[in-house]
Amino acid sequence: MNTPIIIAGIAAPDTELTRQANALAEGVHNKAMLHHVHRTWWFSEFLGKRRGLKYDRELLYLASVLHDLGLTEQFGGEHRFEVDGAYAASNFLVAHGYSEQKAEMVWDAIALHSSTGIAELKAPEIALLSMGAHVDIFGLRLEEISPELIDETLGLYPRIGMKAAFTEAVANVVRKKPHLALGTGLVDVGRRHVHGFDCPNVCDLIDHAPFDS
Repeated sequence: MNTPIIIAGIAAPDTELTRQANALAEGVHNKAMLHHVHRTWWFSEFLGKRRGLKYDRELLYLASVLHDLGLTEQFGGEHRFEVDGAYAASNFLVAHGYSEQKAEMVWDAIALHSSTGIAELKAPEIALLSMGAHVDIFGLRLEEISPELIDETLGLYPRIGMKAAFTEAVANVVRKKPHLALGTGLVDVGRRHVHGFDCPNVCDLIDHAPFDS
């Protein structure tokens, strides 16, 4: 029997399904990205508790651990990486006996997790996944989490080159699907890190739309 991970008296969900999700994540992510998805869960949980939100902890945990499948070689497909990941996660969960209704919530949470200004207006599970991921990537809302909780989380899941690992994972997606970068933060990664990257400027698209005005 696995020993649940505990920080400040809070135990991470430990079920057969969470263990299966962990095994999937461990099989496709490098260590830096694996630590990122786990930190995302903890930061989501800390924010949820601080804000007094009611949410399905197992669902949020599953969505957190699986939220970056679309950045992996195994699960990258023809869609935006968030959508590829949403399909991969929801299909995996349904195949392992998870309810289709809950799997649909996981799909929404993962598909919207990078959509700042939208995700946080949705159900708590969707909002918290986005918030937790943005804490870890950009440091947004970091001030809502105590330094002690941050230190404990980083002690269990150190960053070990996270910035470079995440940037490279996103850059790989941009190299394969540059046309899907339009209107997303992937444009910035493409312009800085992908040689020969080209993406239409939104202003040019508006100006050249086939209408008189």
